[in-house]
Amino acid sequence: MARRRPLSPEEADLWRSVARTARPMHGPKLHLPEPPPVTEPPPMAHAKPRLSPFVLGEKHRAMEKRDLAPSLPDRIGQAPLRMDAGTHAKMTRGKLQPEARIDLHGMTLAEAHPELIRFILNAHSAGLRLVLVITGKGKRRDDTGAIPQRIGALRHQVPHWLHLPPLGPVVLQVSEAHLKHGGGGAYYVYLRRR
Repeated sequence: MARRRPLSPEEADLWRSVARTARPMHGPKLHLPEPPPVTEPPPMAHAKPRLSPFVLGEKHRAMEKRDLAPSLPDRIGQAPLRMDAGTHAKMTRGKLQPEARIDLHGMTLAEAHPELIRFILNAHSAGLRLVLVITGKGKRRDDTGAIPQRIGALRHQVPHWLHLPPLGPVVLQVSEAHLKHGGGGAYYVYLRRR
């Protein structure tokens, strides 16, 4: 036979309320156990309120600064310089002319990736050093979903592709293009020597 466990206080209260309505068929009235005295749990000293106290109508308090991910131009600008500093300065000021260019406007990610690989590898094998990859800035769309969508999928994906194989070994530096070559919608890609 299975052992019986003692009733919890809630179960004992439920049993007493049911037992009060029952009439015994034979014999004396049932003896019900008295409920144990209810003790309050000690207050938790280490628990802190999640929100600081406020009064309705008070002005917004300045929150601490959140550490957000850097923007795309910041991430590209923070990359270590792997080429000649003078050449890099000329390149970012738009003084150097790209030797070849590819325009990825209107392509999907699946279409643009193989085109970019083909273009960069052909440019490297031809001995070119500076090429321009035009991605566009992306279309602003109505963002009605719960998860915000990033504007400019190609613009964000191309720098990652340029650092992954098979393009990573041939690419020396990626930099945002000067305004006259497309600005935030294009990248200078400086290739290694053959």
